[in-house]
Amino acid sequence: MSEYGEKLASVEEALADIGAGKLLILVDDEDRENEGDLVIAAEYITPEAVNFMATHGRGLICLALSSDIVENLRLSPMVQSNKAPLGTAFTVSVDARDGIGSGLSAADRAHTIKVASSRGARPSDLISPGHMFPLRARDGGVLVRSGQTEGSVDMARMAGCTHAAVICEIMKEDGSMARLPDLLEFGAEHGIRVATVADLIEYRLQNENLVEEVTAADLPTTYGDFQIRLFRSVVDKLNHVVLQLGDIAGGGSTLVRVHRADLVDDTFGAFQPEGDSVLMQAMNRIRQEGQGVLLYLGHEDDRWEGMETPKSEGDTPPFRAFGIGAQILRSLELRRIRVLSSSPRTFRGLRGFGLEIESFESLSGS
Repeated sequence: MSEYGEKLASVEEALADIGAGKLLILVDDEDRENEGDLVIAAEYITPEAVNFMATHGRGLICLALSSDIVENLRLSPMVQSNKAPLGTAFTVSVDARDGIGSGLSAADRAHTIKVASSRGARPSDLISPGHMFPLRARDGGVLVRSGQTEGSVDMARMAGCTHAAVICEIMKEDGSMARLPDLLEFGAEHGIRVATVADLIEYRLQNENLVEEVTAADLPTTYGDFQIRLFRSVVDKLNHVVLQLGDIAGGGSTLVRVHRADLVDDTFGAFQPEGDSVLMQAMNRIRQEGQGVLLYLGHEDDRWEGMETPKSEGDTPPFRAFGIGAQILRSLELRRIRVLSSSPRTFRGLRGFGLEIESFESLSGS
């Protein structure tokens, strides 16, 4: 989306609009649908906004809710086994129990949204089935799932609103889904800013403290006496390990290897038949330096499938993983780093974490 950067709103601008009760267009990840939703904080919904979504957005109008609100309203999942490709978490549809006609009109749907998202809402205030379609946002928001459900609820929360938003996919007149160029044109025509989930992810990673140090201990190894420090992500509870050798607090440039956990390669040295694994090479290089950091990032998906194909060192980790890693390095009070990797790459937004890459140093076989 870089070619459209100047036409996109900053996260700060988007939050200001959401907090002021304005509509926003939120575009999801290029690796997902690359589609856009009209978004408005639920507490600011009006019949006019619902009618605009129905008339110009043309997609399904849904009510994205935080998991706390869903639990409070006792909204059960629409189906017990969710087979939607992107895991869209619909609950049962709802209408307000009182104050509506058929439930379908713009005024009726706006009223149902107001009732369901109000701070004092109770399960008895709603009936099912109905004409509004609640969606349950994942805890952790866009740092866990990069969709408009989570993005819209994150936006509402960060703007100081109730953790609920109304969203509607934008379709073109021919019925096909609008993509980014179409969405920018749509936004310009109607005076609505366009923001992206990717920028929201980056903003949260740079502005929220998402890791905590759990424990630390000494760790004698073949490569020297390291200190091992365990960090945990407050978003997904994944553990991440730092192996630290020597004094890294001197303010100089520090040798760093950021390594995503790989059970097969790290444990058995797979794909490195003529030498040590990349992990062992990194530890040896840090030993030679006399000081440095190996950051071992945990992740949910151990590589069991397709083990005959080694992963490429050039594979870029998801920005979330990179952002969590950058937060950990920042907590170690590192500022200038030399990265152990044979594939120099651009890390977007790194300076936002207070880190500067001075150079890349190659690991053979990596």
